Amino acid sequence: MSLPLLRPAAVAVLLALAGCGVSSKPESAAVPAPAQPEVLVQQEAMPVAGAMAKRMAHPAPLASFTVTPSADSYPQGYRDEQREQYQALADNPIHSVAETPVSTFSADVDTGAYANVRRLLNQGRLPPEGAVRLEELVNYFPYDYALPSDGSPFGVTTELAASPWNPHTRLLRIGIKASDRTVAELAPANLVFLVDVSGSMDRREGLPMVKSTLKLLVDQLRDQDRVSLVVYAGESRVVLEPTSGREKAKIRTAIEQLTAGGSTAGASGIELAYQMAQQAFIPKGINRILLATDGDFNVGISDFDSLKQMAVDKRKSGISLTTLGFGVDNYNEHLMEQLADAGDGNYAYIDNLREARKVLVDQLGSTLAVVAKNVKLQVEFNPAQVSEYRLLGYENRALKREDFSNDKVDAGEIGAGHTVTALYEIVPAGERGWLEPLRYGKSEPVVSGKSGELAMLRVRYQRPDGGKSLLIERPITNQVASASEDLRFAAAVAAFSQQLKDGRYTGDFSLKDTETLARGARGDDRFGLRNEFVQLVQLAQSLRTSTASNAQATERRIE
Repeated sequence: MSLPLLRPAAVAVLLALAGCGVSSKPESAAVPAPAQPEVLVQQEAMPVAGAMAKRMAHPAPLASFTVTPSADSYPQGYRDEQREQYQALADNPIHSVAETPVSTFSADVDTGAYANVRRLLNQGRLPPEGAVRLEELVNYFPYDYALPSDGSPFGVTTELAASPWNPHTRLLRIGIKASDRTVAELAPANLVFLVDVSGSMDRREGLPMVKSTLKLLVDQLRDQDRVSLVVYAGESRVVLEPTSGREKAKIRTAIEQLTAGGSTAGASGIELAYQMAQQAFIPKGINRILLATDGDFNVGISDFDSLKQMAVDKRKSGISLTTLGFGVDNYNEHLMEQLADAGDGNYAYIDNLREARKVLVDQLGSTLAVVAKNVKLQVEFNPAQVSEYRLLGYENRALKREDFSNDKVDAGEIGAGHTVTALYEIVPAGERGWLEPLRYGKSEPVVSGKSGELAMLRVRYQRPDGGKSLLIERPITNQVASASEDLRFAAAVAAFSQQLKDGRYTGDFSLKDTETLARGARGDDRFGLRNEFVQLVQLAQSLRTSTASNAQATERRIE
């Protein structure tokens, strides 16, 4: 008889005891199986070696959005803990400067991947590789970057130092910092709270957390702000018509009365939310939908491309879409991140009230007010100084070289106070790199009249109201210095992100080394975020050690 679905750790234990294969579908004798579709099983982050790996082989990581049943489709008490969905992305490739001197990508201010990885680790699970987007982990933390001084919406900082995990490479850090704004300085806001009240949200991490989160935002509303509340389950409906921010008691009451139940018609909810946003539209104001859901759509339009296209079409009206991820087990992280990108908004995952306060109170200006749109970065490396490079993260933000100057190509938005960090690992000319030398390639050294320049950085952006894009150009000098505290910490986060995946480029640099690097770069940790990161690295070390020990013990039993 097959066993009901269990956590991978529990499956491993049962395999060790029984020495037999396990089916991934429950039988009715234990828990009734869903009437319809198959259940997606997400692969664990750390593969198990040898015979054990053969017994537990899973399908390839999810590469595109697939519709699966929501929690309310299952019988009461049934929960599939392996239905979380992520986008499988290969790491950026290594480039030879002689062949590809230019790297182009879109800015990204999302931080949801970090909070989600934190949630998984705190649950005692190593995250699947698709959950780890390096740039979102790095960008979660504040850094001391220069503010704008020339009238542009953001300042630009660069730094070059030795790589902590490879003696032959260096790390180039590019930092962008937008001026912050207090809530009082923000333009009047027209906000639509779009809340998923389907059955899959009927859990502590779902609707109750959503309600607590939104009430934090209500406390920040001003008299000139307007709020609407739209909900969706089997169908969508308006709970609160556009209401002035001065009527906080009325807004809180509408939020508190929400209850969960039913299937998930997410597309119709999004359509209705845009209608409400258009109804209360504030010219030259902030017009934004805040979508709070686990992303488990299963009624109406539910295919990935159609939902993204809806957000693309609607953003042309001047209404942006921010996604706030909630829930566990069936969480569709792929959809949440991509919807925010398509809707000219940002994506955050709310795993606790502290994170809710960070996103919707401490960083409210960043969340709501856009200071620059379609922000693109381009780095042209000098072949006389750099032989190879790789961009760390931003895999789903890559742009073609010609996209940089094309204002019709969409890119990321930067909000008030936002920071963006990009890291390149580079091989200085003459150092041993990753690529084998070409037999028929040029062997003579490259000569350049810009010998003191490592690279040229270009940043292109549009003002919030659109118009022709503007260009910032900064040469990056080839001056290696001792790494700053911020760069050391960002490097530790980047190392951790790679180690949670396959760690192919970090070599012998261990999680313990990452912990030591981060611990020595905590600095003035005002909010305790860096110290929390150190604790997560320690937790990952324990989980990895436990996983490896269990796998070895199980393999010995099988053999």
